Amino acid sequence: MSRWRDLTGGVSGSEYAARFEALARGGRDMHGEAAFCAALVPPAARVLDAGCGTGRVMIRLSELGYDCVGVDLDSSMLEVARAQAPELPWFQADLAEFDPARFGVAADFDLVVAAGNVLPLLAPGTEAAVVDRLAVTLRPGGLLVAGFGLDAAHLPVPPTTTLPEYDACCAAAGLVLVDRFATWDGAPYDDGGYAVSVHRLAV
Repeated sequence: MSRWRDLTGGVSGSEYAARFEALARGGRDMHGEAAFCAALVPPAARVLDAGCGTGRVMIRLSELGYDCVGVDLDSSMLEVARAQAPELPWFQADLAEFDPARFGVAADFDLVVAAGNVLPLLAPGTEAAVVDRLAVTLRPGGLLVAGFGLDAAHLPVPPTTTLPEYDACCAAAGLVLVDRFATWDGAPYDDGGYAVSVHRLAV
């Protein structure tokens, strides 16, 4: 069972969405992840939102002209995403077993984004399998972008995945580190408790 399901019971979609709506009403920019991705690939590029949740990132990227697909295991989160953007493709699947062909989707994404602590909230021991499955969905030269917490201050669960461990999973999947940042705003990484990593699939 995933750490996310342990944490939420798989029924927190509406509550999760309401929290972000409240932040937006308070003036917070809710589109940092989408802006980060948009700076990496041009409009009309194909983007897979892995662990898409309620669709906040993917819906914004779609509005900016990207060809997006969302995947999540939590049906309550997908219910919110589908209600907000029923015209977009939302699929329920375990990322450790995700096969785009099963859903009639081509495995040639220009970018895969895993925002919102997707990696630390996976089922324990599946991190390498998930990274491998995400790498398989990329075209040669495609990018994997993942942002997640590394310490208790940036995670709702005890930290489990270190950057060296994540980089090792990426290397095993044929991915090479391109850059790393401390925030989705692009601040330089400073060995702090949160990192946004950009890896490229070898050509």
